[in-house]
Amino acid sequence: MFKHRGETRTLQHNLRIASLLSFVAGLVNVAGFLAVQRLTTNVTGHFAFFVDELFKLNFLQGFIFFLYIFFFFLGSFVSSFMVELIYKRNFPYVYVLPALIEGAILLSVPLFGDLLVQNHPDTLAFLLLFAMGLQNSLVTTISNAAVRTTHLTGLFTDLGIELSQLFFYKEPDQRTKLFSSIRLRLTIICFFFIGGIVGGVFYSSIQLNVLLIAAAVLILGIMFDFWEGGHKR
Repeated sequence: MFKHRGETRTLQHNLRIASLLSFVAGLVNVAGFLAVQRLTTNVTGHFAFFVDELFKLNFLQGFIFFLYIFFFFLGSFVSSFMVELIYKRNFPYVYVLPALIEGAILLSVPLFGDLLVQNHPDTLAFLLLFAMGLQNSLVTTISNAAVRTTHLTGLFTDLGIELSQLFFYKEPDQRTKLFSSIRLRLTIICFFFIGGIVGGVFYSSIQLNVLLIAAAVLILGIMFDFWEGGHKR
């Protein structure tokens, strides 16, 4: 799941990592919004607010929205930089490092949850956006852009295109490829929604501690990948 890339990567690998990371993203998305009323898994809306604040001459608030965008970008940059730095050493689990950092962030945020929500809500948003930038870069790189898990706009666009193509592409190879892609996109969408529902249900009772569920799922996924890799040797 985390160690296969290129020709060694199969649809099953992508389905596993898609279900795991889209669940995490859906949970983080809802928990972040309920905690500080900020989107923490994508930056499209933040860019619109950034431009709006600039036109209103609210430069300080505009700068805050710019930082939301920047921290997502920074997470993506750091993830890719680490992967490229370590990849040449032929370490088979090079992609685990960004996932571990993401897990560490999701574990640490609940420890300071009340303080962050009350006194530093923007810092909380920065941390979660950084973590989601790490995740999006990781899964995009490892799957050769076949999987993206932190936002759904492009997924619904691609799903609509591929469903329409079923009416026109009749060759068995074409339809097999289409059905595989549709299955992958539906998996991402479904697990993103499941993660969001879990985040919403448990946030009312345990607040930001709900992120511990996301961290646990992520770490268990990494541990399973290590176990499976060792078991197959």
